[in-house]
Amino acid sequence: MTRPPPPSHKRSERAITREVQASEAKTNLSQLLDDVERRETIIITHHGRLTARIVPETHRRQQEIDRALADIQELRKHTGKISFEEILA
Repeated sequence: MTRPPPPSHKRSERAITREVQASEAKTNLSQLLDDVERRETIIITHHGRLTARIVPETHRRQQEIDRALADIQELRKHTGKISFEEILA
């Protein structure tokens, strides 16, 4: 039995685009959704033809970013400015 070639990866400025066969998508849907949450776009092919595309939901992600920035600004009101190293500590 021969193994299929590795999935195709294309890198853009913001995200990775990867092609997977429909059978692989069916088997690994949960993992693919995790990858999409990490800003990866998944193209699903069926018999070599583009069938579907799973893309990150940008509106939800932007809300998360806006909420995190607001939390940081609120924290700064109470703590003053802190360095990047202090944040990571």
